[in-house]
Amino acid sequence: MARIRFGFSITAYDLDKRRQARYVDDVNRALERASGHFDTAWVIDHLQAGDADLLEGFTTLTFMAALHPRLAFGHTVLCQGFRNPALVAKMAATLQLLSGGRFILGIGAGWDEPEYRAYGYNFPSAGVRVEQLEEALHIITAMWTQEEATFEGMHYRVIGAHCEPQPDPVPPVVIGAFRPRMLRLAARCADQWDVSSTGPREYGRLVRDFAHACDVVGREPSTVRRSWSGGCVCATTQKQAEALARDRYAVDDGEFSFVGTPAQVTE
Repeated sequence: MARIRFGFSITAYDLDKRRQARYVDDVNRALERASGHFDTAWVIDHLQAGDADLLEGFTTLTFMAALHPRLAFGHTVLCQGFRNPALVAKMAATLQLLSGGRFILGIGAGWDEPEYRAYGYNFPSAGVRVEQLEEALHIITAMWTQEEATFEGMHYRVIGAHCEPQPDPVPPVVIGAFRPRMLRLAARCADQWDVSSTGPREYGRLVRDFAHACDVVGREPSTVRRSWSGGCVCATTQKQAEALARDRYAVDDGEFSFVGTPAQVTE
C-alpha cells in the first residue's frame, strides 16, 4: 500500500485584514511546525475574491519555499490562463534550481469568470480552456526536456524557445480535474491527479471515473498518484475534533468531512 503523505495548505485567500501585519510570522510558525511531519506545502492561485485580502500564488510560494527547505512546494492549482505557458516553464525551472528540486507544478484550466474579466483576461468556453491547458502542458514539457522547443497550436506557440538551465529533476505535474475531458487530460499528462473539496462518497465516484479515463487513453491508473485537497480538523479524540470544527467544516459526508483523530483522517 502506498504511504499516505500529508501536505499543508498555506492560507493566502480571504485573509483577516486585522492580522495582515502578522501574516508572515503566523505562516512561518505554521510551516515550522509542519516541517518534518508534512511532506509538502501548497498555495492556491487566485487574483481576487471581491474586496478580500488575497495574495498572488507564485510569489507567495516562492517566498515561503526559500524559508522552509524541508518541504516541497506546489500550487492547488495554477490557473493556466493567467500566465503565458512558456513563462510558466521558465519560472518553474528557475524555482526548481533555486529550491534544490522542491517544486511541484500543480495546474488546471481555470474556472472563475468574474476573476478573469476583472483582470482583463478573456474567458473562453470550458472546451477551449481545456485545449489551452493541453497546449500549455505540451509547451512546458518540451521546454523542460528539449534543447530548443518549437510548437504552434491553436492558442499558444513557441519558436526556438530555450529554457536553460533546464529543471533537474523535472518537476512532477499535478492536474486538478473533475469532469470527463479534464479527467482524460490528467490521465494522459499528469504524474498526480488532484480533487478538491469533495467528501469520500463523491471522491469514490470520481476515482471510478478517473479509472475509466485511464482506460480510454491506455494508461494504468495506478501509475498516477492521487491527492485530495480541502479542509481538515484533527485532534486526539473525535469529540475534540468536532469541537474545534464547530460549524466551519461538516462532520458528515459533505465537502469538508475530514474531521477526526489521526487514525480516522489517515483512513
